[in-house]
Amino acid sequence: MFDALAERLDSAWKKLRGQDKITDSNIQDALKDVRRALLEADVNLQVVKEFVAEVGEQAQGSQVLSGVRPGEQFVKIVHDELVKVMGESNVPLAVADSAPTIVLMAGLQGTGKTTATAKLALHLRKENRSALMVATDVYRPAAIDQLKTLGQQIEVPVFELGSDADPVEIARQGVEYAKTQGVDTVIIDTAGRLQIDQDMMAELARIKAVVQPHDTLLVVDAMTGQEAATLTQTFNEQIGISGAILTKLDGDSRGGAALSIRRISGAPIKFVGVGEKVEALQPFYPERMASRILGMGDVLTLVEKAQEEFDIADAEKMQQKIMEAKFDFTDFLKQTRLMKNMGSLGGLAKLIPGMNKISQEQLEQGEQQLKRSEAMINSMTTEERKNPEVLASSPSRRRRIAKGSGHSEKDVMRLVGDFQKMRGMMKQMGQGSFPGMGGMPGMGGMPGMGGMPGMGGMRGAGGGKKKKKANKKKKGFGQL
Repeated sequence: MFDALAERLDSAWKKLRGQDKITDSNIQDALKDVRRALLEADVNLQVVKEFVAEVGEQAQGSQVLSGVRPGEQFVKIVHDELVKVMGESNVPLAVADSAPTIVLMAGLQGTGKTTATAKLALHLRKENRSALMVATDVYRPAAIDQLKTLGQQIEVPVFELGSDADPVEIARQGVEYAKTQGVDTVIIDTAGRLQIDQDMMAELARIKAVVQPHDTLLVVDAMTGQEAATLTQTFNEQIGISGAILTKLDGDSRGGAALSIRRISGAPIKFVGVGEKVEALQPFYPERMASRILGMGDVLTLVEKAQEEFDIADAEKMQQKIMEAKFDFTDFLKQTRLMKNMGSLGGLAKLIPGMNKISQEQLEQGEQQLKRSEAMINSMTTEERKNPEVLASSPSRRRRIAKGSGHSEKDVMRLVGDFQKMRGMMKQMGQGSFPGMGGMPGMGGMPGMGGMPGMGGMRGAGGGKKKKKANKKKKGFGQL
């Protein structure tokens, strides 16, 4: 997502490189590139016109600060305008004065509405809020079964009365049941259609009138581009919505929906779906999204991902091992698997400032090299994982590992050599005698990842608050 837009905008900055100041003449070419980039990203035409006009006005009226290049100042102006267009700040889910909070989910068929319902329920569990999902889609075959399956997966109950019941009555009884059970939040999954029709809108209106939701969220597909903004506007005018969930933002969508919805419909994007897994739902932060679009990374989201997977006590022990050069192959394997739980290597790289320039080919090579390293480590004995030094002096051990993993003895020797070098470097980093971020395995100096220079890891981000989690997953973030 946004890759093409980011590349186009990067070409706009180049127009201003080498310039002493921003002028009317040198900014016009840059603005043309910005306009073209937004149109190609399928941003609404009216939004593009207003955006370019505002950026031009801000740029022409700005004074170049001492020590700041014109190109850098122009990037800052574009960044601020992107944030403004997308809503400026995160709009959280509503919280009722007295439980339960009622959330009504709406959307066309095929947008991922039922899955988004489960993703939202899991998100609430991570915030220690109990949830109940209510299945009112009695029209789509297996819709109720899909929600029940997802409910079992995330351990969230589903209320349903079968496919012969009235959707309005299902919603009403679901809310009443939640009250008796002391449930914090009720999420009502409604039926979708292939297109907007009066029957759909009438049923949604009846359900809304009966349950009186605190939040009405429209689930829209990012792949539809600026049509998503038009759809959101239509639902808002006819039903009244409080926000949107933008799904499939991890696909090859051009980003137009994210940049158009708030300005066209007036409804904020509250969450974005960034993958097929039920964990792949994130609150929408306009400033973070603007930073990603401009290739500045998104460290805050990276830290939040890490907080969900890493235990602060384990992280402190790992840091001590690194400082004492006792980090072994078992530790490496553990951290590599935890990193995988955070997402793909490519997805994580895009969150790190400056890493957006890594090619897809390099990322794929990195993924393959990590898999090869993991296969070789899995073929080692406990003693060999704990003391990699024994492999350096034992050809027979290396041959056994090579045969067991399906790789060559040369590959095993390279893994051991890289690991020993990396361990020495990490000790220096831990003692503060070597510049870098040291700690995240699989990147930079880690075995098999030589094709990705500069990714040393993340150390010292443990100052954030620990998160309590209802799903008994790990908490805290200290050392990756």
